[in-house]
Amino acid sequence: MSVKIEDRPIDQVREQVIDQLIYNYSHGVISAEAFERRLDSAMEATDNIALLNLVEDLTLTTDTQYSAQKQTQFAPNYSAQQADEENLTLRSILGSSERSGQWVVPKDIYIQNYMGSIVLDFTDAIFAHQHVTVHVNCIFGSEEIYVPEHVNVVSKMFCILGSFENKTVSLNKRQGPTINLEGKTVLGSVEVKVKRTIKEKFVSFANDLKAQLGVSNK
Repeated sequence: MSVKIEDRPIDQVREQVIDQLIYNYSHGVISAEAFERRLDSAMEATDNIALLNLVEDLTLTTDTQYSAQKQTQFAPNYSAQQADEENLTLRSILGSSERSGQWVVPKDIYIQNYMGSIVLDFTDAIFAHQHVTVHVNCIFGSEEIYVPEHVNVVSKMFCILGSFENKTVSLNKRQGPTINLEGKTVLGSVEVKVKRTIKEKFVSFANDLKAQLGVSNK
């Protein structure tokens, strides 16, 4: 006997509904406008019945190929290769420093920022470790840390007349690596966020599938 829909975990139902929206849009069943409107509603819904109402008129359901493509798109970028160095240090004194692009993440990263700005971008990074620690020492500086949606962020930051913000979301959280932030900020700011919103990620994935299937945008 199946569990009543209202008793199922809402995040599980939400994921299934979003998958069905993406699948039907990529096959040309609904328009781009309808897809984005329903996607917005799915992300904001607070009960399972409202979620299911969004797909009650959609007959196509996802298949194993879709699941494999989604896994490839949203899964963490892991590799057995090691970083060039055992740790990475970023320093900025009245200047700026950035680490971005495709790079292998070491187990420990040290940030020394004195009245400067630092950007640490994990968006396209390759993770070789399940747990990564970023050691922060920010004094009168600003730091922006970008992480993919599937990465967990755990903060042990200590702020003295400074600020720390974590604006990230998690996708496939159980599989993702964990970035631990430790250290202090004094009269400075540290912000952790994603480059693309989760909606933008879903829309991009759906459009990629649509292009692969050769479905017209008309």
